[in-house]
Amino acid sequence: MRKQLQTLIQNPLFFLTLTFCLWTCSSDQATNKTTSPTIKTETAGKTSKLKTDKKVILFFGDSLTAGYGLEEDESFPSLIEDKIDSLNLDYHVVNAGLSGETTSGGLKRIDWVMRQPADIFFLELGANDMLRGLPIEETRKNLSEIITKVQTKNPQVKIGLCEMMAAPNMGTEYVRDFNKIFHDLAMEHQITLVPFYLDGVAGRPDFLLKDGKHPNAEGQVIAADNIWKTLEKML
Repeated sequence: MRKQLQTLIQNPLFFLTLTFCLWTCSSDQATNKTTSPTIKTETAGKTSKLKTDKKVILFFGDSLTAGYGLEEDESFPSLIEDKIDSLNLDYHVVNAGLSGETTSGGLKRIDWVMRQPADIFFLELGANDMLRGLPIEETRKNLSEIITKVQTKNPQVKIGLCEMMAAPNMGTEYVRDFNKIFHDLAMEHQITLVPFYLDGVAGRPDFLLKDGKHPNAEGQVIAADNIWKTLEKML
């Protein structure tokens, strides 16, 4: 699988797709503000409220998590919640994706987002740092601090760190060091690494919106399936 992913990211189309998907994201504000037991989620500019005593799975990320350009129920967090409901599992999903988010922005936002209690926390950030060529150590430090803040808030929380991959034109050294971040942090903080969940989507126009910039509904289904392989073991 690793060899297949490396082959994929060497395809220039992969870089263009990922660049369009993340770099051009606008200022959609998809954040969460919740006080128990009312959960308020904002995804792709839409808001819903419900009362629940279920455990919470919180997805914290950028436009890919937010489901940019799609209906709320087409984002991969929503699709995962549909899966959970179909299995009658005692969990509710909160989508805390924000378009254009970097690890620095995520670090500034995490304290506010963690006002929402979370039992399982997925961290999906870093791609925008890569596309902007931000220093590797800055990305690593920000991600590490986000993880620490989440663990401090709830020492029992289960964390899944979503692996991202650097585009090959960033240079051999940058690609090597960026890709290493996620494996190193997963080991350092003893959390779960979620293998590159855009596998099968990146570089595939048939799984992108017509603008060629973002995963379409079918692409989100693939992403949800990829993440579910890891999440299922964490439930």
